[in-house]
Amino acid sequence: MMIPVVVFAAFSGLFAAGMFLGQGDELPSALIGRPAPVVEVAQIEGLTLLSDEMLRDGEVKIVNFWASWCAPCRVEHPNLMALAAEGVPVYGINYKDFAPNARAFLDELENPYVAVGADASGFYAIDWGVYGVPETFLLDGEGNILLRMANPVTERELANRLRPALEAALAVN
Repeated sequence: MMIPVVVFAAFSGLFAAGMFLGQGDELPSALIGRPAPVVEVAQIEGLTLLSDEMLRDGEVKIVNFWASWCAPCRVEHPNLMALAAEGVPVYGINYKDFAPNARAFLDELENPYVAVGADASGFYAIDWGVYGVPETFLLDGEGNILLRMANPVTERELANRLRPALEAALAVN
């Protein structure tokens, strides 16, 4: 009679331990420490096209997947603008969006990106392991992925994760 209760309690304990002892909210990425995928994006009229050479130009940089329809992308946008104002190269990949909408988004909120590419189908994002937008990657000067953030670049994430990783990368570069 007590066996089902004991078994249930044991499974409950295992599930709870798995939730709290894991890696938290971080999604795993097999690309950390590996070269970023070769750039295969389309041009958005009026914006500088992101090229593969830009990702491997010797500078530490940020690559941000975003979309005009993405509410969290609006939330993180001021932080990307601040990084760009500090001189951090920020590159954008517009995800599953219409080019006129992407252009309107950047016209309204300003453009933090050195260059932008469009991934209208979302197939290029698959190569990066993107689950959805926004997602942000920190790359070293050779184009190797150092950090993946599968969440908005909020002030907290900027202070606790992205800025320390950026500073460490700049110290090595």
